Amino acid sequence: MPEPLVFAHRGSSAALPEHTLAAYLQALDEGADGLECDVRLTRDGHLVCVHDRRLDRTSNGRGRVSAHTLAQLDQLDFGSWHPGGTSDDLTTDVPADPDRTRLLTLERLLAAVRDSGRTVRLLIETKHPTRYGGDVERRLVALLRQHGLADPRESDPVQVTVMSFSPLAVRRMRELAPRVPTVLLFEVIPRGLRLTRLPFGARIAGPGVNLLRARPQLVPALRAAGNQVYVWTVNEPDDLDLTLEAGVDGIITDRPALVLQRLGR
Repeated sequence: MPEPLVFAHRGSSAALPEHTLAAYLQALDEGADGLECDVRLTRDGHLVCVHDRRLDRTSNGRGRVSAHTLAQLDQLDFGSWHPGGTSDDLTTDVPADPDRTRLLTLERLLAAVRDSGRTVRLLIETKHPTRYGGDVERRLVALLRQHGLADPRESDPVQVTVMSFSPLAVRRMRELAPRVPTVLLFEVIPRGLRLTRLPFGARIAGPGVNLLRARPQLVPALRAAGNQVYVWTVNEPDDLDLTLEAGVDGIITDRPALVLQRLGR
């Protein structure tokens, strides 16, 4: 069985502030096969890489991401809350590294991935519920089309997969960009889900690692039905052993270097 793909969850986010350009560049330097990001819409319609609905945890701002314009969000500090958000040079006259503190737009992340000069798989999770509903997927597909990523070819160095906990978002992606692979994320078995068939054309299941531990037959059942399995968020050695023994196809982790070391890469 081939080794699983290793995806850096919000970048190398144990070492550096999540969703910052520095965290993603470090993950690429560490050798991650792919990157994972969450996207939300700003008030003026830009896709930004932020997990939480509110700004409080990962920035010095307050309120909902969706209530702010891109220009307003760009004034905030998204890195200093994290131990890795300050410069390695601790002298007082060295300014903060903007790659560790500045809001990251999906546009900038796509540009960085393209400029990396290597093959990269990018997992983009659309966050729901949101006041903008299906506009999130519509804006995402428009941006992917601008970058030539909505109709993937095997030879493309950048391969995008879209994920969501919302089955309706998965269906919407299927309708808007049927060739873009989709992942249905879940932390419990969704009501009515038959493991022989994921809904709305999804061919990749995205269970949480705790569900794997509670349901050891989950991965064999999903794979027997022809589905791939990407598991989140795998950070601890015991969880890593569990996913490797289960034979998953992808591991989503805050610590890509640790997982790659375990794989001997």
